Amino acid sequence: MKSFHNPRNTSTMTGFILLGFPCPREGQILLFVLFSAAYLLTLMGNASIICAVRWDQRLHTPMYILLANFSFLEIWYITSTVPNMLANFLSDTKVISFSGCFLQFYFFFSLGCTECLFLAVMAFDRYLAIGMPLHYPSIMTRRCCTNLVLGCWILGFLWFLIPIVIISKMSFCGSKIIDHFLCDPGPLLALTCKKTAVIELVISTLNALPLVILLIFIMGSYALILKAVLKVPSATGKRKAFSTCGSHLAVVSLFYGSVLVMYGNPTSKHESGIQKVVTLFYSVVTPLLNPVIYTLRNKDMKKSLIKNVLDN
Repeated sequence: MKSFHNPRNTSTMTGFILLGFPCPREGQILLFVLFSAAYLLTLMGNASIICAVRWDQRLHTPMYILLANFSFLEIWYITSTVPNMLANFLSDTKVISFSGCFLQFYFFFSLGCTECLFLAVMAFDRYLAIGMPLHYPSIMTRRCCTNLVLGCWILGFLWFLIPIVIISKMSFCGSKIIDHFLCDPGPLLALTCKKTAVIELVISTLNALPLVILLIFIMGSYALILKAVLKVPSATGKRKAFSTCGSHLAVVSLFYGSVLVMYGNPTSKHESGIQKVVTLFYSVVTPLLNPVIYTLRNKDMKKSLIKNVLDN
């Protein structure tokens, strides 16, 4: 079996082959059209939320500032995978360079970790607004909101520095084929020359740890929100409180439901077909649906979007 290493160690190996979704040429073109449409709709949907928050003074509140940052994150999250996927649909070689593969791995998982952090911060914001309404303005100030946003971005991109350094320094043997549409750590580690259970466990644990911890935090926040809502005397007040949280809970359910299937158990293994479908759901489908969920269930956002459309 011929061994190959990363580009700095050998000139015979130029990169990996991302199989993506093997099918006839006609099927590849159809997938290209479908994913191109999904990508463009995702960009337009999330960009519309950013513009609405930017242009409407009434939406300059912590909840909508967090939402605008979340939409900005979703744009980059889907961009970390879909453009390369689209290029592969039309490519005969489907090769991705070593550096390109490692960069995609780093940005995709860093953005995913950042999304988990934003979902937790948004849940905390809703708890403060509903559970501590009198103290909310003094706690969730513009400065506090800015610090939370910066903290999400910084921590999200620091978390996966260790896994990417470990993987980028490993050598790879045998087949250079990755049976996936992105550089996922599981298929990558399967190609390494020296199988090290400890390294696999460390990387899998680093994947799962922020998911589990932040999900517990989110569920705890919503348990406190539910407790506060049940104390609201009027039915109208309860409906309003549940309405403001409904969109966020829907997004959390979509994202975490699929991600936990993949990374919730550090020792779990999945067939390549299941990996692709589940990864496709949280990396492409959820960024596409999130703008729809937030705009359809939020009256202020709908009014702002309609106003901006009519004004322009």
